[in-house]
Amino acid sequence: MSASSLSWDQAVFQPPVCDAWKEIAEGAAYQLASCIVLLGYMGGSGIFGSLYIFGVLAPGYFCYALWGWLNACGLDVFVWNMLLVLACLLQLAHLAYRLRRDTIPEEFDLLYKTMYLPLQVPLEVYKEIVKCCEEQVQSLVRDQNYAVEGKTPIDRLSLLLSGRVRVSQDGQFLHYVFPYQFLDSPEWESLRPSEEGTFQVT
Repeated sequence: MSASSLSWDQAVFQPPVCDAWKEIAEGAAYQLASCIVLLGYMGGSGIFGSLYIFGVLAPGYFCYALWGWLNACGLDVFVWNMLLVLACLLQLAHLAYRLRRDTIPEEFDLLYKTMYLPLQVPLEVYKEIVKCCEEQVQSLVRDQNYAVEGKTPIDRLSLLLSGRVRVSQDGQFLHYVFPYQFLDSPEWESLRPSEEGTFQVT
């Protein structure tokens, strides 16, 4: 009885026994593929672990496809492994897209590392805070006013990321605001939530 005519019942309950083992080992492509796939499954968790796993599995499956084409001469072996290579590449593209989408601008990244990371604020919480301000960064040129006495409404709370801002009242210099200090906290804190007001200093 040939192996191709075995029924499922016979294959499960009376599996065929190998008459003789092959004298030679499989080719280098098969051995390399096995080593690469083994390394691929040693990846960690999270998005970077997934990048590692799929990044290593893709060339491993490609080596299996080469072995199937060149040594095993099996079209099914080649096709299945090429489909696995394609699946790995699609997963890598998806992970790269997620990484790119989840990144925050450089200014906000530096702010996180300087102020929020020492306070052990989780990055996901910080990203929600950044979304609230719509990732707005306002650049000021030299001698440009951020706020004008009695005119600029107090409708936001701003933090200085770089440079130095001069604070004055009625033309008199009061003090400087330095990086990672709030520009408008006294005015902001002086108002009740339902109140509106304007800056009292420039």
